Amino acid sequence: MSSDLNRNQHSVYILTYHLVLVIKYRRKVINQDIFDFLMDIFLDIGDKYDVEIVESNWDVDHIHVLFDASPSTNLVKFI
Repeated sequence: MSSDLNRNQHSVYILTYHLVLVIKYRRKVINQDIFDFLMDIFLDIGDKYDVEIVESNWDVDHIHVLFDASPSTNLVKFI
């Protein structure tokens, strides 16, 4: 269990977030190309904000992203 915990100078933490992005009116517009493009953007932005994408999945009307962040991460700017 202790190997799953993240550490910095003053704290030990594990912060995992589940983000669900839903298309307006649940329209079926997401395909593999759009999902890959969005994940590339998430990975690029995640590098800037010390966020690690753990898992991601999609369906035609929504996207799930599971990610880990540090306590100092500004989630509003990341999302």
